[in-house]
Amino acid sequence: MAKRTTKKENYLFTSESVTEGHPDKVCDQISDSILDAIYELDPQGRVACEALVTTGLAMVAGEVTTSCYVDIPKIIRNTIKEIGYTHAVYGFDYLTCGVVTSIQGQSPDIALGVDTGGAGDQGMMFGYASDETPEFMPMPIMLAHKLTRRLAQIRKDEVVNYLRPDGKSQVTVDYRNGVPKRIDAIVISAHHDHKAKLSTIKKDVMEHVIKNVIPKGLLDKKTKIFINPTGRFEVGGPQGDTGLTGRKIIVDTYGGVGSHGGGCFSGKDPTKVDRSASYMARYVAKNVVAAGLSRKCEIQVAYAIGVAEPVSVMINTYNTGKLSDEELKKAVLRTFDFKPRAILENLKLRRPIYKQTAAYGHFGRDEEDFTWEEIDKVDALKQEAKKV
Repeated sequence: MAKRTTKKENYLFTSESVTEGHPDKVCDQISDSILDAIYELDPQGRVACEALVTTGLAMVAGEVTTSCYVDIPKIIRNTIKEIGYTHAVYGFDYLTCGVVTSIQGQSPDIALGVDTGGAGDQGMMFGYASDETPEFMPMPIMLAHKLTRRLAQIRKDEVVNYLRPDGKSQVTVDYRNGVPKRIDAIVISAHHDHKAKLSTIKKDVMEHVIKNVIPKGLLDKKTKIFINPTGRFEVGGPQGDTGLTGRKIIVDTYGGVGSHGGGCFSGKDPTKVDRSASYMARYVAKNVVAAGLSRKCEIQVAYAIGVAEPVSVMINTYNTGKLSDEELKKAVLRTFDFKPRAILENLKLRRPIYKQTAAYGHFGRDEEDFTWEEIDKVDALKQEAKKV
């Protein structure tokens, strides 16, 4: 079969990332820290845990069914401490913030379907991969994550002494003929103490963050760089903005590239297909692109609550596939098992691995526990592709 070509397009695309001290990300990490603590003792536990933070207060509510006991207030405070909110002057700190919890058991109606191996809810989930970066991710979101991680690193390593935990980045990539060629704009907002001068912040962020992360060939004289563009970012974190679990779903995934089913990941054990099926869809899409079967791949999988087999699987290669999308789907379904129980087993998801996913993206990571980033099905996919 003839290889189809990519549509030639010129455009700008922008993605953002936030640091671990952003109030929404604080909540994601609290939720996943509670999940990890339960999974450490009870891998069969069921967790749906939401957090809210605001000035001087952290609240957690949700549905948890488990055979173990975990000290949720202690977990909340430890998580806030590890993020870096350690002083009252920040407007939020682990020692003095109020902690409120409201936890009940999971609905037995939901458990009826999950216990038999069915999906924990209805819904549609998406996975995406592209060959435009070594991580098989869109370039804008990968660079945005690297900038925020570096911003957090220079704070923790005390490369500079005035940074606080909150922060954001944004990267605009210039695509020519559908291929990333240069960076058109970078925005970084760095949370800082009242003594820091804007000129110092701009100099340090440029030297220690942007130049450290962005390849020289992607920057040129026309690249626009904005560092703390309002001139001041002293009030940040939960003091500056109320945070909620699950409010950064585009930061968590592909930066706006492709589609999103709407469900967040953090605070949900992997019997919830919002999380596990999204990981599975990423795993499949990445293996498809790594196998050279397409340059881009988006996969949608949908479930009915309590039913093991997905109600639909869709593949879109954006006209970059070596096979038709329908032919590729046949090869995928012969290679991968989308039933929830199989996903849990094959990706080894019943482990306390989730807090690390709750900041800087769930995808494009090379850490050991990110099993959905493995490309171990490339050969099997190639063999199945030959049969269709």
